[in-house]
Amino acid sequence: MTTLTGSCKCGSVRIAVRGSPVRIGICHCTDCRKESGSAFTFFAVWPAPQFEFKGETKEFEGRRFCSICGSRMFSANADEAEIKLGILAEAPTPLAPTYELWVKRREKWLVPIEGAEQFDEDRT
Repeated sequence: MTTLTGSCKCGSVRIAVRGSPVRIGICHCTDCRKESGSAFTFFAVWPAPQFEFKGETKEFEGRRFCSICGSRMFSANADEAEIKLGILAEAPTPLAPTYELWVKRREKWLVPIEGAEQFDEDRT
């Protein structure tokens, strides 16, 4: 089983995910843009039992970040963990988006991801 690892910028929070993600996406919604400080967020979702982390995080609206350097890390509940893929140690990541959310907010200079399902808003 494949294990991917990652950390925050300062290295005090570390994550590991085992196996394949359930889904991989890019989100262009206003919340993700503000949270990432960028035009979109690149993330993947794993079943909660396949995710672990070490280190101290803070939480805002369910999103966890390093309490020291502020790196955005993940969201997790009893069922699943959504990992910000920019924190992975391997770059470029071996993962590719299979869908895009909130494409009505996608910057005009960004092209759709070839082969990825497109949603005007959330997946429904």
